[in-house]
Amino acid sequence: MKNQNRGQIRIIEAFLAVLIIFSSFAISANLTVTQNTTNHDDLPSIGLQALMKLDSDGNLGKWIDGGDWAALRDALNIVLPTGIAFNLTVYNGQMQQVNTDVISNGGFSSQDIAFVEYVCASQGSNFHCYIIHLYLAVAS
Repeated sequence: MKNQNRGQIRIIEAFLAVLIIFSSFAISANLTVTQNTTNHDDLPSIGLQALMKLDSDGNLGKWIDGGDWAALRDALNIVLPTGIAFNLTVYNGQMQQVNTDVISNGGFSSQDIAFVEYVCASQGSNFHCYIIHLYLAVAS
């Protein structure tokens, strides 16, 4: 190539680089929006799966028997996907509230709230049956 055309090639190269960078931003922004959406119809199954996962090794009953509400709240924060707000209440067999602390990760800003009811039995020396009410909503 001649030295006279070197400037024109650099301008075309810079234009193509800018075009590639902006198109990658546009494509990546579109991908992140579609991946973070959670459908309201999926919330009950997500909540039920989270409670079953916590109860699979008996930890759910241990936390309730011991009154370890902070550990239960932290475990739900880990098991549930990000962007889902929850509120959990534990009742005994006579439908009296057992938890003394609020087990929640924030307030609900959505009108679409899903409800999950789960029955949990403790695995300790004394048998206790608990009814768990879990309310879920997509945080906005």
